[in-house]
Amino acid sequence: MAEKKYFYGLGRRKSATARARLYAGKGTITINDKTASEYLDGNKTLLAELTDPLALVGKQKEYDITVKVSGGGTAGQVDAIKLAIAKAITVDAADLRGTLKKAEFLRRDPREKERKKYGLRSARKREQYSKR
Repeated sequence: MAEKKYFYGLGRRKSATARARLYAGKGTITINDKTASEYLDGNKTLLAELTDPLALVGKQKEYDITVKVSGGGTAGQVDAIKLAIAKAITVDAADLRGTLKKAEFLRRDPREKERKKYGLRSARKREQYSKR
């Protein structure tokens, strides 16, 4: 049995990592073996945000997308998936890279949670100063 041809993209955001594969198809999105609406509990905002890179280049109905995502929360995972899909699109059609880059879909958001430091309550929070 021959493997189907796909385009691969990796996306990260905070502590979430998403690995996306784009197959030729009708536009279905599967996240961790569930439909996208089932995985995101029907959150319409996040569902719309998922397809932003595809909508920009007008290819919503051209690809079936399967995503494996781990770590982080729902919003971070959606941002990671969005980046992974955008990177996979550029693998397929390099001429669309400029369009995606201008719309900032190929930019990884570098903000991560800062680690807790020794002697502090959290990353930066200290004990209240007492003069007396």
